[in-house]
Amino acid sequence: MQFGTRLRQERIQRHLSQEALAEALGVSPRSIARWEQDQALPQASVRLQLSRFFNLHPKEFFGEHEALIPLKPLWGVPYPRNPFFTGREEILHHLHERLNREHTTALTQSWAISGLGGIGKTQIALEYAYQYRQDYRYIFWVSAATRESLFADIVTIVDQLQLPERNEQDQKKVVAAIKQWFASHQEWLLILDNADDITIVSDFIPTKRSGHMLLTTRAQALGALAQRIDVATMGMAEGTLFLLRRAKVVPPDMLLDQVEEETLAAAETIVTEMDFLPLALDQAGAYIEEVGCNLSAYLELYRTHRKELLQRRGHISTDHPEPVATTWSLNFQKVEQANPGAADLLRLCAFLEPDTISEELFSGGGAQFGSTLQGVATNAFRLNEAIEELRKFSLIQRNPETQMLRIHRLVQVVLKDAMAVEAQRQWGEQVVRATNTVFPERIEIDTWPLCRRYLSQAQVCSGLIQDYAFIFEEAAALLYRTAIYLQMYALYEQAEPLYQQALSIYKQILEPDSLEIAATLNSLADLYHVQGKYKQAEPLYQQALRIREQALGPEHPDVANSLNGLALLYREWGDYEQAELLNQRALGIQEQALGPEHPDIARSLNNLAMLFYDQGKYEQAMPLYQRALHIREQALGSEHPDTARSISNLALIYHEQGEYEQAETLYQRALRIREQVLGMEHPDIARALNNLAVLYFEQKKYEQAELLYQRALHIREQALGANHPDTTGPLNNLASLYVVQGKYKEAEVMYQQTLHIFEQTQGPNSAGIAHPLNGLANICREQKKYEQAELLYQRALHIQEQTLGLDHPDTAETLRDLAALRETQGNNVEAVSLYQRVLTIQKQVLGQQHPKTVETQERLRVLLQGMNG
Repeated sequence: MQFGTRLRQERIQRHLSQEALAEALGVSPRSIARWEQDQALPQASVRLQLSRFFNLHPKEFFGEHEALIPLKPLWGVPYPRNPFFTGREEILHHLHERLNREHTTALTQSWAISGLGGIGKTQIALEYAYQYRQDYRYIFWVSAATRESLFADIVTIVDQLQLPERNEQDQKKVVAAIKQWFASHQEWLLILDNADDITIVSDFIPTKRSGHMLLTTRAQALGALAQRIDVATMGMAEGTLFLLRRAKVVPPDMLLDQVEEETLAAAETIVTEMDFLPLALDQAGAYIEEVGCNLSAYLELYRTHRKELLQRRGHISTDHPEPVATTWSLNFQKVEQANPGAADLLRLCAFLEPDTISEELFSGGGAQFGSTLQGVATNAFRLNEAIEELRKFSLIQRNPETQMLRIHRLVQVVLKDAMAVEAQRQWGEQVVRATNTVFPERIEIDTWPLCRRYLSQAQVCSGLIQDYAFIFEEAAALLYRTAIYLQMYALYEQAEPLYQQALSIYKQILEPDSLEIAATLNSLADLYHVQGKYKQAEPLYQQALRIREQALGPEHPDVANSLNGLALLYREWGDYEQAELLNQRALGIQEQALGPEHPDIARSLNNLAMLFYDQGKYEQAMPLYQRALHIREQALGSEHPDTARSISNLALIYHEQGEYEQAETLYQRALRIREQVLGMEHPDIARALNNLAVLYFEQKKYEQAELLYQRALHIREQALGANHPDTTGPLNNLASLYVVQGKYKEAEVMYQQTLHIFEQTQGPNSAGIAHPLNGLANICREQKKYEQAELLYQRALHIQEQTLGLDHPDTAETLRDLAALRETQGNNVEAVSLYQRVLTIQKQVLGQQHPKTVETQERLRVLLQGMNG
C-alpha cells in the first residue's frame, strides 16, 4: 500500500481533518495533502513523529519508502550567499510558485532562467537555493557548461549519495544510476548552471522527475526540457541600489529614498552607462570599493579608460574568477616552445566564434593559412598533436563526436590584446578566407546542413570584415552567400546588412557593371520585396536587369531572374498588365535557354499562374500550377519547400472552385513539408495556415479557423514585423471571423490596422485595400450605420473595378455585401439587381456548382419569393 493511502486511512479512522493532523504535528495542512497524494514524503524527523502519533512501526507505515529517506539532508551548493544580491523578488517568487504548484507532468516541474551573459542568472539561482532551502531535503548544484563538467558533478553527486555505482567506470551506468535515483526520490532541487547547450543537458536528466529542476542558460528554445523565465537587465531602481550597496557607499539596509540626491544622480548615471547589466555594475562597485574613489570620480575615469575598467575584476570577487591574463600568458609561452603550430592554431581560434569551431574549417580552409599553421591544419596527425598540447592547459576543449573545438572568450580577449593591430588584421583575414572556402558555393536545400554548421563563423567574419575594413572579393562573396542562406530562413534583418556590406565591397573593387554587383542588387531587391519595401526594391531590380542585359544579352536566364522579380513587384501593386508582360518574357527566355523541365521555369510558371489567380482567371492558372508542380516534383523531389509552394497554390484553385476536400488535402500536405524543412516559425508556415483557416472559415468551422489565423498572424508578426503587408491576410481574415461571431469592436480594430498597413505600403488605391473597407462596411451594416456602410462599400467597389475588373470574384463579394445592405434597407428591387450581377460573375468564374454560387442563387430565390408574396 502506498504511504499516502495508508496515511489517509489512519487519519480518517481517527476522525481527524488534515488541519487537525497538521496542527498536532506542527506542519502545514498543505504538507499533509501532498503526503496523502504521494507528491512528497515527510522529512526524517516528521516521519518518526508520525509513526509515534499513529503508534505504527516506521517500516509498517512507510514500507519501501523507509529505505529511501536518508536521515541526513544534502546541501551541494558550492558558493556562499551573495550579500549584495538586490531585487529580482518577482522572478524568485514566480519560480517558487511555479515549481511548487501541484502538477501532473514532469515538464512543469522544470524551469529555466534564461538571459544574456552577465545578466545575473547564476546569482538568481543561488539566491533561490538559499531562500527556499527549507523546502528541500537535497539540493544539488551542477556546472552544465560542458559535458565534461556536468558529468564530473554528476559523479560527485553519486558519491555524496553513496550509490553503489560511485566507483563505476562506465559513464552510461553512472548516468543511469543517478536518473533512477531522481525518479525514485522526492524533495530534491537540481540546479544546472550555465546549461547553454541544451543537447548536453538533456542526455543527463531523468525523463521521470519527482523533484524540481532549475537551469540557468543563455538558450531560449528549450523544447520539452523546461519552461522558461526570461531575465532582463536590472531596472533603474534596483540597479542603482545594487551598485550603491556593492560599492559600500550605503549600508545594506538603506533604501533609495534615504540616499542624497547628488549621490543618487551619480549612481544612476553609472547604471545607465553600464546599460543596467548586473555584472558590469558589480565590477564598477568592486573598483569603487577597492580604490576608494567616489562615484563621480569613477564616472569620469570610466569615460576615459572604459576598456581597462571593464576588463578589470574586483580582487575580492568570489562568484567570478579573478583575471588570469598573467597565468594564461605563461601558458601561451609554454605552448609556443613545445609546438609552434599549436600556438598558431590557438591564435586563429581567437578570431573564431568560440563555441562552434569545426575541425573541418582547418582542413578545408588550410590553404589560406600561413606555412606553419597550414602544415598542422592539413595533416590529421599533426592537428591531433597540436590539440593535445593546447588541452594540457585547458586552453581549448574538444568534442570528438561533433569534431568541434571550444575556446573560452576571455582566452580570446587576452590573445588579441597581446597582438599588434597588423597581426590582428592578418589573423582576421585568414579566418575570413578560410570560412569563405568551406561555406557552400550553392545555397540549396542539400547544402543547408553545411551552411548551418558554418553560419556562426560566417557571422563572426562579418564583424571582422567591418572591424578591419577588409576589401577583397572573397570577403564580399562570403557575405553574399551567408545573406542568401539567412534570407531563406526568413532571418531578414540579419541578411540585409550582409547584402549591404557585400555590395559596398564589390563596388570598391569591381567595375560598376560587373555581374557580381548585379547578383547582389537582385538578391537585395528580393529581400526588400519579401519585407514589403517595394519602393526600395524596384530600382535595384531595374539596375540589376540593365547590367545583366548589357553584359549577358537579353536572352540570358539571369535576365529572366530579374524580370521575374520585377513582375512580382508589379503584381503586388496591382499592375497586372505590366506584370504579365514581364512574366511571359521571363518564361520565354528560360524555355529557350534551359529547356522545358528546368526548376527555374517552374518559378516563372508559378508566378504567371499567381497573376491569373489574382485576377480570378482560374482556368488559365490551373494548368500552369500543375505544370510547375510536375517540374518541381521531378527536379527537386516531393519534400522540397518549392514543391510545397506549388502544392499550396494548386490547392488555392481547388479551394476557389469549391472542391474543399481536395483543397484541404493539398493544404495539409504543403504544411507538413514546410514544417519539416523550414521549422515551425517560418513565414511560409503562416501562408499555409492562413489558407487552411480560410477553408475552415468558409465551411463554418470557426474555432479551427480562429486558432490557425492567430498562429499565422503571430508567426508573421514575429518574422516580418507588425506592419508588413503579409500580416494583412490573417489580420483581415481574423477580423472577418470576429464579425461573424459578433465581436465588432475587436474586428474594427483589426480592419483599421489592415487598412493602415495597405495604405502605407501599397498606396490608397491598391486592390488589397478593398478587403478591410468591405469588412468595415459590414460592421457598419450590422450596427445599422447604413450611410457609413454605403460609402465604404462604394469605395471598395470602385477600387476593385479599377484594379481587378468588373468580373473578378472579389468584386462579386463586395457586390453581394452591398446587395445585403439594400435588402436590409428594404430596397429589394436594387438588391435583386445586385444579386443577379453577383450570380453572373460567380457562374462565369467559379462555376454553377460552387458553394458561393449556390448560396447566392438561394439568397436570390428567397428574396424573389418574398417579393412575390
